[in-house]
Amino acid sequence: MTKTASLNIRLNPEVKKTAETVYAQYGLSLTEAVTVFIHQSCNIGGLPFDLRPSRPNAESLLAIAEANRISRDPSVKGYKDMNALFEDLDNDE
Repeated sequence: MTKTASLNIRLNPEVKKTAETVYAQYGLSLTEAVTVFIHQSCNIGGLPFDLRPSRPNAESLLAIAEANRISRDPSVKGYKDMNALFEDLDNDE
């Protein structure tokens, strides 16, 4: 397919330089990277990544709260290394 359309964008020079460095690691110029981005957007019918902030679900939040509680509870047995944990597990049987 012939390339006849052009796209001009203005970027902060530092952002442009950083982006060029990032995409160069993949063997892409900035133009090629933008082209890949646009093609992928067209393929999936939207942005090729999720913009929603990453948030733990309710189950994960409960697990985090439990881990925090356990880590502060002096009555909960702790181990300095995995060998001590496995020895204790072997002794329980």
